[in-house]
Amino acid sequence: MKKIEAIIRKSRFNEVKNELQEVGIDFFSFWDVRGIGKSRQERIYRGIAYDTSTIERLMISIIVRDKNLDKTVKAIIASASTGNIGDGKIFISDIEQAYRIRTGEMGDESLYIKGEEE
Repeated sequence: MKKIEAIIRKSRFNEVKNELQEVGIDFFSFWDVRGIGKSRQERIYRGIAYDTSTIERLMISIIVRDKNLDKTVKAIIASASTGNIGDGKIFISDIEQAYRIRTGEMGDESLYIKGEEE
């Protein structure tokens, strides 16, 4: 099992969500994050431009079975990319174990419903 963490532009969230659903990824978590990077965002309020030192993005966290890793990463890249600086990053790490609390299932079986295999 792998954990995919992707930092993406807020403006690309719907495209990423739709693309993930197209490849069979129906569950993930996301939240607002702020960071510092090479990209700068400028805010305009009442005609005055303000340079902010932090960049607002979304963090998406997905746990997938090993066999779904490549298609999930490709879906994120295809849908989140604008070709400009600040499109984001994807990080992948190993997950040692997972449990479904309701049934006690563990490992890969805890990530999907039997009969609805991805």
